[in-house]
Amino acid sequence: MPTVARHLTLDELEAGLPGLLTSPRDQGTLELIVRRPAIGAREVLETGELDLADGLVGDTWKLRGSSRSADGGPHPDMQINVMNSRVIDFIAQDRDRWALAGDQLFVDLDLSAENLPPGTRLSMGTAVIEVTPQPHTGCAKFVERFGVDAMKFVNSPRGRQLSLRGINARVVRSGRIHAGGVVSKLA
Repeated sequence: MPTVARHLTLDELEAGLPGLLTSPRDQGTLELIVRRPAIGAREVLETGELDLADGLVGDTWKLRGSSRSADGGPHPDMQINVMNSRVIDFIAQDRDRWALAGDQLFVDLDLSAENLPPGTRLSMGTAVIEVTPQPHTGCAKFVERFGVDAMKFVNSPRGRQLSLRGINARVVRSGRIHAGGVVSKLA
């Protein structure tokens, strides 16, 4: 069960920013895989399957509607949510609270728009995902779990440029992934 942590202030978050910008640019680590089998439920996985049609197999992405899709159904460019592990570790203050962010993949890799513009592909295990142009912002649940200042921090102009809230992606090659595995930016 995740512990309850104090929400960091905007000043504390901004003071910690330099330490969050030290992730590798080309090859990093898949630190955590989280499946969302039902609304509000989280399962931490050692291994997972990424699928072209389903995203992370067993996740509810395919059942979730999106106001950003033309038909209100699941948005194909928001199939996989990826967040930087250094950012969530700092904001959550406890690894047991990472899954509360709602993302499926947590990586130690520079997710900035400069390093991973839309169309960039990442390999992990035998799967490949592609960064999409859909912005990854937070929601009311993110505010509830990490605080208003955390939302302001990740969604500030600088936070968006650095993709502090994370990125959206879609699966372009199905395959198996595993926690602790290598994530590589493809040329």
